[in-house]
Amino acid sequence: MLAVLANRTYGRLFLAQIIALLGTGLLTVALGLLAFALAGDSAGTVLGTALAIKMIAYVAVAPVVGAFAAQLPRKAFLIAMDLVRAAIALLLPFVSEIWQIYVLIFLLQSASAAFTPTFQATIPDVLPDEADYTRALSLSRLAYDLESLISPMLAAALLTVISYHWLFSGTVAGFLVSAALVLSVKLPVSPAVAREGGIYDRTTRGVRIYLATPRLRGLLALNMAAAAGGAMVIVNTVVFVKGRLGLGDGQVALALACFGSGSMVAALALPRLLERLPDRRVMFAAAIFLGGVLAVAAAFLSGSVESPVSTLWPGLLATWLLLGLGYSAVQTPSGRLLRRSAHAEDRPAVFAAQFALSHACWLITYPLAGWLGAALPMSLTFAAFALLTLASVLVAVRVWPSDELGDVVHGHDDLPADHPHLAGVDGNRHAHAFVIDDLHREWPERVG
Repeated sequence: MLAVLANRTYGRLFLAQIIALLGTGLLTVALGLLAFALAGDSAGTVLGTALAIKMIAYVAVAPVVGAFAAQLPRKAFLIAMDLVRAAIALLLPFVSEIWQIYVLIFLLQSASAAFTPTFQATIPDVLPDEADYTRALSLSRLAYDLESLISPMLAAALLTVISYHWLFSGTVAGFLVSAALVLSVKLPVSPAVAREGGIYDRTTRGVRIYLATPRLRGLLALNMAAAAGGAMVIVNTVVFVKGRLGLGDGQVALALACFGSGSMVAALALPRLLERLPDRRVMFAAAIFLGGVLAVAAAFLSGSVESPVSTLWPGLLATWLLLGLGYSAVQTPSGRLLRRSAHAEDRPAVFAAQFALSHACWLITYPLAGWLGAALPMSLTFAAFALLTLASVLVAVRVWPSDELGDVVHGHDDLPADHPHLAGVDGNRHAHAFVIDDLHREWPERVG
């Protein structure tokens, strides 16, 4: 898998991603401490609101930026967004009011919503070979998982010698180094395409392509399945470990590390697995696995009300490990689907649509996990999320047919016979790899 790092451009972009992620991880720790300094016991409410603002920024801003990203100089745009994020992070240590946290978080996450999909849409152009791109997706998944493990440990080590305010400087440095690394490489030029229509048409283009493509409609349903499994871990780990089991902060970190470890195992295994099996089969199996793990956990908890911690604790660690495995196996191949579902000039808009729609799923599952976890026994919360996960799989099966890959036979009654797209075609029907674009606005009905 590491052989793909021999590509100089990708190697530096991957390093930029890692450094920016570490900076963001330090920001997460510092922001929690800042919220506690300003709000005391209400810090959880402040952080919850900040998390909701983050998701709203992701959902609202990404499609707008995606509409115009392909028309802008890619390299300059990425550097500018890194510099904007660095400038905003530089202001955070000087915050003195809670509302200021909310404003700065919205601005910072809006810049991230502009940067991340554009960055992700660049990688397929840097690595045109699908096998290399698959390895890059697995490396990206590993980077996210390692960040979740390393950043808290790095922050803890730094806090022994510096104030938490200085952690923000690590965030600033991360974004500045990321900008420098992007500056140091030559990126493929985005295809310049003149688009008809107004701002609304351009802003919604990515979402329209996404929702008109069967495999991407299936991906959206699988995004919900993955968000259901992930939200249970992120929201309820501390509730279960400290509230139900009466354990400490170290055990919370260990449980989250198990989830990350499972995700890394899947990321390492996926490149070879995807060489032998289609994406659809792997992703569906992983989503069903997620639902099954949640269902088994629900059944176990419903019959173990009086079980000792010595029984529940190992079961929780194993469950979190398996959830991480399934979560990563659903999420990691998504870039391959996006890559083959749009022309190069539309990829920024389609990646932005995925970024926004997937985070909309999290915007639903985050509060749902919190509300159900507080109102119901944990066994019923697991059961509810198992049902949500499996229902999402059923929707994906319905909207993503198994035979939609390969050349698709379709007609062009709307085009004149001498149109360049019909050159060499007898009549107006032909077959080719199908993507939604200006000449193909709807997916053709299956024949037979």
